Amino acid sequence: MTRHTVVIGDCRDMHEVPDGSIHLMVTSPPYYNAPFDYPGLFKNYEEFLKLLKSLAEELHRVLADGRIAAFVTDDMLVNSEKYPVVADIARIMRDAGFRYRDRIIWRKPEGYIRISHRSGVVLRNPYPMYFYPDNIQESILIFQKGRFNYDYVKQLSPKIREASKINTTRYLSEKWNLTVWDITNVLPKAARLEKGIAAFPEEIPRRLIQLFSFTGETVLDPFLGSGTTIKTAQQLQRNSIGYEIDQELLPVIQQKINHIHHQQQIPNNPIQTEIIRRADAKKLRTRLQNRVKTQKSVIQKTAKLIPKPTLQP
Repeated sequence: MTRHTVVIGDCRDMHEVPDGSIHLMVTSPPYYNAPFDYPGLFKNYEEFLKLLKSLAEELHRVLADGRIAAFVTDDMLVNSEKYPVVADIARIMRDAGFRYRDRIIWRKPEGYIRISHRSGVVLRNPYPMYFYPDNIQESILIFQKGRFNYDYVKQLSPKIREASKINTTRYLSEKWNLTVWDITNVLPKAARLEKGIAAFPEEIPRRLIQLFSFTGETVLDPFLGSGTTIKTAQQLQRNSIGYEIDQELLPVIQQKINHIHHQQQIPNNPIQTEIIRRADAKKLRTRLQNRVKTQKSVIQKTAKLIPKPTLQP
């Protein structure tokens, strides 16, 4: 049996989690005031960094020695200002006592550019200093609490070791061994469950969970969002804990993890799910979506005023 807990509350306080009980953390923090996801969520960049600093301290408490914390994140362009989120998370985690182990580039398909065709500025002004590249990547930052004692693997039962074995054929054919992972992002389809939520594709936590945890261990996601990490942990026979401050996302999480107020069963893996609602939860999704609609309306009106680029012969 695997156990899965969803806490609707602020991840800066994870008192439900005992010290050293987490074997892997996988998360994607809110993209700092992203125009089409979280406009105006934070008062300023310092408030965003303060959240991450508090989280880093809690992570150092709950993570077991030698274990991994993985962040899926990216620098953010807000109101023509670029914020160094990747560098700042690395600094914050190192200051909290973690080792910076690796960085993987998540490369998205070239045919899909989500926010703006920034490189088109050069088409309108084909001169130096007008270059602004379109972004098709994010970073997967991997930190470690100390060093892992590999004698732990030898002490596991043969059954656990076998169940946790990595499929090396897939590992090589899908190029998990490289520092660049080509994975299609969650496309903004109208009918998708994660509509209005900046969800990462299931393939990212699926790889990380298999690479950095064993069957029956516990995975944490402090920014649970739509529940992707818990769903993947269920499928891979890991326990999981997720924190989500936005109580409006609970119905989406329940639908994704097949929780309808009673136990759901996966063959050979009975599942127990618990929902904890805390007083520090907030209602955010409706407010953010209304801001996004306003943002899109302004951009569409502005776009009509911009002349189409003339290509040079």
